[in-house]
Formats: sequence, structure tokens, C-alpha cells
Amino acid sequence: MDCEPLHLVLVSTPIGALGSGRGGGVELTLASLVRGLLGRGHQLTLVAPEGSRSPQPSPSLHLETVGGVDQPSWQHAEHQAPVTIPADGLLPRLWDRALALAGEADAVLNFSYDWLPLWLTPRVQQPLFHLVSMVSVAQVMDQQIADLARWDQRRLAFHTQAQANDFALPAPARLVGNGFDLGAYSFQARADGPLGWAGRVAPEKGLEDAAAVAAALGETLLVWGVREDEDYAQRVEAGVPAGTIEWRGFLPTKALQQQLGQCRALINTPKWNEAYGNVVVEALACGVPVVAYNRGGPGELVQHGRTGLLVTPDDVDALRGATVEVASLERRHCRAWVEANASQEVFAQRVEAWIRDGLVARDGSIA
Repeated sequence: MDCEPLHLVLVSTPIGALGSGRGGGVELTLASLVRGLLGRGHQLTLVAPEGSRSPQPSPSLHLETVGGVDQPSWQHAEHQAPVTIPADGLLPRLWDRALALAGEADAVLNFSYDWLPLWLTPRVQQPLFHLVSMVSVAQVMDQQIADLARWDQRRLAFHTQAQANDFALPAPARLVGNGFDLGAYSFQARADGPLGWAGRVAPEKGLEDAAAVAAALGETLLVWGVREDEDYAQRVEAGVPAGTIEWRGFLPTKALQQQLGQCRALINTPKWNEAYGNVVVEALACGVPVVAYNRGGPGELVQHGRTGLLVTPDDVDALRGATVEVASLERRHCRAWVEANASQEVFAQRVEAWIRDGLVARDGSIA
């Protein structure tokens, strides 16, 4: 690395301890980026909820944990919902600690999709950067992202263009994709295994459509992920013949990739505009082609006819047909795409370049 290493303070999501799975894809993103940045020689301080596990043992990584009540997720809020911070809230405590630690750092990188850190950005001396993890879900968040973009859009980065298109940005979006520790994913050449589905078990993930496909084909669908909405999970299971769904739960990466890699296809059925699609890339890294709705991030990740098949969103018949056809694809193409586009090394390089660009003074100041 030609430039001097950076000292960065990273602030985790205020929804669940790292390693619990409750933070969803943000946990995987943060862990991958930590490893990638450490590999590039940077000094990191990670501020995370109490009970969090360090993504990577390293003398260059210091973990600070903070207690408090989890922040409600914007993902399940009404579009007109106001900002809510609970008593003894974890979110302000995370940021109180992060700003106290940031005096000696070059920048602070925020992973949470929350109003408070966005609002703080033009009001504090420390340079704050935000890797936006979700799409438009609430008016107050849309407004805050738009306001910050007008102040200095260099402080914002997005995973995909489909995600960035949800927001009112005055300039082209900074896209950094995502990254994965490919050493943790083994390529598996077999193409005759079961069908798989992975993600938080919640209505916006569309598990019922994948279950319907498996039922129509008379097959079992392996399902990995936290059952976030238990009533929804039970409704999906009741809607298909007994035995159609085999619940595998939330697994750490090593166990997940061993099981997922045996699948002949991953079915991805988002009912909303996914910002990226981590499970899509995890499957591809194992050599598993993906059948997905052409909606949001997955529509940009899957190379139609090469690493998977894309179908019209919510067309279950088309999804079923593609699931039958997808086994003919060459699985090595799936792994090759991930190596070229979504390794943790490539991801860390993109994020580092974004932060360095944002730290360059503009017209005599940061903004």
C-alpha cells in the first residue's frame, strides 16, 4: 500500500451483538471489511453492542463494547414513522463512545441505517462516513440522506446502483459493492443436490414463493436464517405439504457454506428492493447458481445465463421453470465472478479509496 495506513473507528449496527445474526447482512459486511482493511495494514477500533465477538483477532483491531436497549429497525417501520430512540438506547451510547474515541482517528465509518449518525455528520468535527445498508423505507431517513448528500455526498457510499436509485442524490452514487472472505467458502462441483433458500425469515424476503416452487417440484427446500417473524414462518410452512421445508436455522459461515455448497441452486425471492444480496454471493462463492427475482441488488449480481437465471419479480411459474433449467449452468463461472468482483480484498480497496477521496479538502474544507 503506497499511502499511509488509516486509523478508523467503525461503528456497528445497534441491532444485536456481532455474531448473533440479528444484525442481518450488516454483520457479514462489517466482518468482511474488517478483515480486508486489516490485511491492508490499517488500524481499527470497532464500537459494537455488548456481547459482540471480534471478527478477527489482531493487534491492529481494538473492540469496544457498549450496553443498552436495541434500536428498532427502520425495516419494519411505516413510511411516515417518526424517529424513535428507546430509553437507555444503544444507538446514542454507541455514538457517544465512538466520538470519544475518534479524536485520534482519521475517520469514523458508520454501518447502521439510522437517523442519528447521519444528522451528526455536519455537526461534529470528526469526519463521519456512512455505508448505507438499506433502501428507502422511511421518509425521515430519505430526507436525512438527501440532506447529507447535498452537504457533502462524498460521505455516503452504497452497495448497488439499484439501492442508490432509491434516494435523491445530486451526483452519481459512490458504489462499493460488498466483500467476502473467499477462504471461508469452498467451491463444490456437484450439481445434483437439494434446493436452498437463505435469509432472515420475514415477509419482505418472500420465502413463500421459494416454498411453492419446491412443493410444485415435489422437493425439500433447505432454509437457513433467523426466524425473525415466527407467525410468518408458521404460515409459510402451513401453506405447503408437510416436509417441504427443512429448517436449518442461523449458522456461522463455515457450517453454512458446507451445507449451502451442496445445493444445486439457491432460490432468492425478495419482495422488496434489496440493497445488495449477501446470500446470493455466498451461494456463488460455493459454486451454486442462483435463481432470483430481477429486483434490487440481486438483479445486478446475477449474470443471467452464466451464474444464474433472473425472472420477472413475483412470477412464481417463471421461478419454477428457471429452477428446473439452472442446473445446466457451469458452476465454476459462479466462483470466478465472486473472485473478480466480491472478495474482501477488492471490497476493502473500494472502501479505502472512498474514504481517502472524502478526506481530501474541498474549497479549503472537508465540505
